[in-house]
Amino acid sequence: MRFNFALKSFFTVLVAGVLVGCNNSNDYENNSRATGWRLDGKGGSMKYQTDYKGQETGPGLVFIEGGTFTMGRVQDDVMHDWNNTPTQQHVQSFYMDETEVTNRMYLQYLDWLKMTFPPEEENYKNIYVGALPDTLVWRNRLGYNKTMTNNYLRHPAYQNYPVVGVNWIQATEFSKWRTDRVNEMILGEKGYTARDAKYKTDANTSFNTDTYINAPTKVYGGNDSLIRGGKAGDRLVQVIDQDTTHKYVQRKDGVLLPAYRLPTEAEWEYAALGLSSLREYNKYRGRKKYPWDGQYTRNGNRKTRGDQLANFKQGKGDYGGIAGWSDDNADITAEIKSYPPNDFGLYDMAGNVAEWVADVYRPIVDGKYNDFNYYRGNVYTKNAIGQDGTVEVITTDNIQYDTLSNGAIVARALPGEIKQVAVTEEDTYLRTQFSQSDNRDFRDGDKQSSRYYRDQSVALEGGKRMYNSPEHEVATITDSTGNATLSRNYDQSSERTTLINNEVRVYKGGSWRDIAYWLDPAQRRYFPQDMATDYIGFRNAMSRVGSKSQKGKKARN
Repeated sequence: MRFNFALKSFFTVLVAGVLVGCNNSNDYENNSRATGWRLDGKGGSMKYQTDYKGQETGPGLVFIEGGTFTMGRVQDDVMHDWNNTPTQQHVQSFYMDETEVTNRMYLQYLDWLKMTFPPEEENYKNIYVGALPDTLVWRNRLGYNKTMTNNYLRHPAYQNYPVVGVNWIQATEFSKWRTDRVNEMILGEKGYTARDAKYKTDANTSFNTDTYINAPTKVYGGNDSLIRGGKAGDRLVQVIDQDTTHKYVQRKDGVLLPAYRLPTEAEWEYAALGLSSLREYNKYRGRKKYPWDGQYTRNGNRKTRGDQLANFKQGKGDYGGIAGWSDDNADITAEIKSYPPNDFGLYDMAGNVAEWVADVYRPIVDGKYNDFNYYRGNVYTKNAIGQDGTVEVITTDNIQYDTLSNGAIVARALPGEIKQVAVTEEDTYLRTQFSQSDNRDFRDGDKQSSRYYRDQSVALEGGKRMYNSPEHEVATITDSTGNATLSRNYDQSSERTTLINNEVRVYKGGSWRDIAYWLDPAQRRYFPQDMATDYIGFRNAMSRVGSKSQKGKKARN
């Protein structure tokens, strides 16, 4: 009897201990460390996301765990560009497209623009036209390429081929559109907005991620049946009880994904190298010449020995090799996933098409000033605030267009987006990180970095500049009858010494037109951001929020 009583007492204490432990664990999750208040929204308390599982991988992306690497080349520079001196850099974890953006992906963007902003309407015609790839990039005065000019973008035979003829600005606008469509899908599938809302929009009722976060009542044209028409719309309010300000998904809920964007040059090079196969504990053994192991462009594996590992120009007049087993199976671009991926699972990080990255080009990567997430191209802006004290949203009456140097007109702010303005001196006062809105030529092109920095009478704008690049002028002239014509003035000055300015962007990786020398991930070239070619495409990246790794770390041994 005594033994049974003691055994029952032991189990009672054990169960009580477990329950106390569970309660403590629950308190840890749902109570504030700062105040002890509840964080689950019950009883009128504030609601926070306490069981966040981590960032989901967006459509088309693969995870790239960040780290340190040597950016730039360490071999002889036979081109004598001297523009990729090795520098040690650290890159945060991020996501990158598994493949290059394809014709089919870009056509979905074009079709959405056509449906939402019908080009036959005068107010919208430049939106669709400005997004169209330049299919005439295939033309050659001494070559027959009419087949690609007429078919490459739209024919289903090329639907899984990388899109070309897209300039840097168009690639950036596609990235913004992709962000909004993915987050719009997430909100609908999770039941926060009407599930079919994405199919019911027009020019006046489009969805924008930043607008939803900052002024949710202004998305979908203020149609509440779409904004909160999902099954989870009411549950969102009920969970937080009396907190009526939380009617919509916010950043703190962890539902929306960060923006799709072009990768930085450092991110692209780090991802292309895929150094994990060369890792030996805490160092890299040697250096990769290409995104794959070895010093050769042909596969050394037993079953596929001799197969080309990328699509590139093998020599003069040789874009694919001799027909048969030694052929790389492509004379122009190749279908995505035609060649093995690198160690990160990324396809065509060498060959096929070269790719736009986000950076403004400068010959020197200023690793002495910054060696963490290096990027040149920051132009800081802020949300415009209207007279009512809320963010100012672009409408169909004030769509913002840019006229490019070649006279093309592109839309840079569509209806539904928040109007952006430059930061002011009030925003930068006593800040140490930045002092102005436009930082593209910081330490390499601004007055302080030029040899004219002591001359107070020299104004860099319109005067002597560090990079004396051509200045082509495009202007719209309106006559007395109200008819507008476009005036183009080509800069014919013989005193220009460079093509480098704040409107040229870096592109990386070799293409189907390039020899093997350009397949090295460290190679860097530049091209005007408003021009396109038949050998430059792009892929998107997305920042990683939260932990550096997707899975916990443990000791190697």
